[in-house]
Parts: sequence; C-alpha cells; structure tokens
Amino acid sequence: MGLTSVRKALLALAVGGFGIGTGEFVIMGLLPNVARDLSVSIPQAGHLISGYAVGVVVGAPTLTALLVRLPRKTVLIALMSAFALGNLASALAPNYEWLLLARFVSGLPHGAYFGVGSVVAAGLVHESRRSAAMSVMFTGLTVANIVGVPLTTLLGQHTSWRLVFAAVGGIGALAVAAIAVVVPRPVRGAQTPSLRGEVQAFRNRQIWLALGIATFGGGGMFATFSYITPMMTHVAGYAESSVTPLLVLFGLGMTVGNLYGARLADRSLRTALFAGVSAEIVVAFLFLATAHNEITAAITIFLFPAASLMMLPALQTRIIALAGGAPNLAAASVHAAFNIANSLGAWLGGVVIAAGLGYNAPNAVAAGLAGVGLILAVISVRLAGAPPEVAPAAPIPAERAAA
Repeated sequence: MGLTSVRKALLALAVGGFGIGTGEFVIMGLLPNVARDLSVSIPQAGHLISGYAVGVVVGAPTLTALLVRLPRKTVLIALMSAFALGNLASALAPNYEWLLLARFVSGLPHGAYFGVGSVVAAGLVHESRRSAAMSVMFTGLTVANIVGVPLTTLLGQHTSWRLVFAAVGGIGALAVAAIAVVVPRPVRGAQTPSLRGEVQAFRNRQIWLALGIATFGGGGMFATFSYITPMMTHVAGYAESSVTPLLVLFGLGMTVGNLYGARLADRSLRTALFAGVSAEIVVAFLFLATAHNEITAAITIFLFPAASLMMLPALQTRIIALAGGAPNLAAASVHAAFNIANSLGAWLGGVVIAAGLGYNAPNAVAAGLAGVGLILAVISVRLAGAPPEVAPAAPIPAERAAA
C-alpha cells in the first residue's frame, strides 16, 4: 500500500474524528439556546453533556464486543453511520427527553470508533510509526476544537442549534463515504478476532493501570476545561466575547500536544508517558498563578492542553501493544476511561468551586488528579520490571488497498 493511499486512509479516519469532536463539545456553547428553546433550565440542559458521556462509556466496550468478529472497515462504517443518525435525531428531537436520548445514542459509537480506528491506523504503517499514524486520526478530534466547535457554535447562535446537529450528522455521513472509498480491507486470511480473546486481554493488570492513567490524567484536563469560561471571565478578567478565541487557543494546544506526544511515543513510550503526566502537573500548578493575568492566562491555556494530550498517543500505543492480537476492546476502553475522566474532573472541579474556593481552584484539582496518574505510571513501570516499550504479543493484521 503506497504512502499516498496510507495518508488518504488516515485522513478519512480523521474526518470521522473531526465530526465526533465537533458533536461532543459544541453543546457546551449552545446550552443557553437549547435550554431556552426546550423550556428547561441550564443545569437540566447540562445533562445533555453527561448523557453523551454516558453513551461513550457504555458504547465503547459494548459495541466493540458485539462487532468484534466483523471486518474492521465494516465496523467503522457502521459506527460512523450510527453517529450520523444520532445527530440527525438530535436535530429533529421534539422535546428535551428525546434530545437527551438522542445525545446518549450519539455517544455510543464514540469510543468504539476511536478504538477500532486506532487499530486500523496502526496496521497501516510500520511498527515504529504507529503512534504517529494514530495521532493523525486523533488530530481530527483536536482540530474540531479549533475549527469545528467555534464555527458550529456561531452557526447555532445565529440560526438554530438544530441546524448544528444536522451539520454534524452531515460530517458523519461524509466520513462514512470517505471510509468506504479509501480505508483498506484487511489482508485475506487474517485471523478473525474473538470476543474471548479480547476479554482475556484484560487479565493483564498493566492494561488496567494504563486505563487508570487515562482516567486520572484525563480527569486533570477536564477539571480545568469544564470551568475554563468562568475562570477566564471571573479570574483573568476577560470579557465573555473573548471566550471563543480562548477556546480556539485551547484546541491548538490539544493539537500540538497530540502531535508532539506521538513523535515522543514513537521514540520511547516511557518518555512520552512520564513527560506528559509530569508536564500536566507542573502546568496545572502554574495555572493557579497565571490565571490572574490576561496574557499569562492565554499562554497557559495553550500549554495546559498541550501537556495533557501529550500522553494520549503513548497510552493508545501501549494498550494496543499490551493487548497483542486482541487490541480492539482494550483500545476502545481508553476512550471510555477518558469520558469517565470527563465526569470525574468536572465533578471534583465543581466540588471545590461550591466549597467557596473560587473558579481558580479546579487547577489544584487538576494537579492532584494528574499526580495520581503519575503514581500509577510509576507503579506500572516497576511492576513490568522494564521500560514499557512492550512489543505486541501478536502483530496487528496489515491492511490492503481497497479494490
């Protein structure tokens, strides 16, 4: 399979990631519009965020297990089709209850898509380039926070939130077409994964430690990200109109961290993992001081997600390597862990704010959660008795160009 074909396949996977990233985060900027249109309170509308996250946590292991014996290309098409339909259902929801259900359905394919997509991306390239290949797909998710979320938020604010969900459904349909055309089929004769093998991979305690690192390390990022708007307006002194450019800066940091983390991971998983978690702790503590000034706050808004996302490629590569010939369920579980992290970080950040510690306090929570992730990383390395450059127990089946 030529280099150009590989790039086209990775780009198709990234389009799906872009759609998922836009659909997941755009609701945060449209909560007042949705609440007003459906005659519910903003806290009630906030449950639409949680509903999606619950869908990711439920769908990642469940859908991966149900579809594990199907060809991965077929699975990717099915998952993105479900995502597109879920967002179209959101656009047509007649009331709050139906919208909450549609958001849950939209979240179901999220983790399974990134899990299976990671395995497909890794199979397209040489082992030494797996992290870089996977990072291209995840770039779609991070670029969504730079382009997709701001643009669709503006669209929803000036037209209708329903049109936004319809547009996200359209992006999902575009991803389905792209995957169908350019993502290759598995090599003929490749071993079909079994559910038993996928489940047995979780007997490896190193996989559970990797998921723990994702939960607590990711929880640190979401503790801050969930309250970035009041932090910037009440602590840094920004006007509300400045929040959108700041969120774009946050998305840029995510993209840079993802790409740089992939380069580190292809050289050394241990270096990338420890560098990412350690940097997250340092920058979170730094944010406690820099949040009080507009310029330093803007700089840290870029640095914080860059540090937090640096560990993602290493975690994804490591867990696929640990699972060996049964990587699908383990890879999908990473994204379930990150959505648990979303809920955990947002909850703990809200606890310290409710306790009267101020809108800057979630940064201390972020440092604490990332600290737990660092402890788990140290335990993982010590239990392994060697750096976690773990070779897969069985090679990931190569892909071939679609006919």
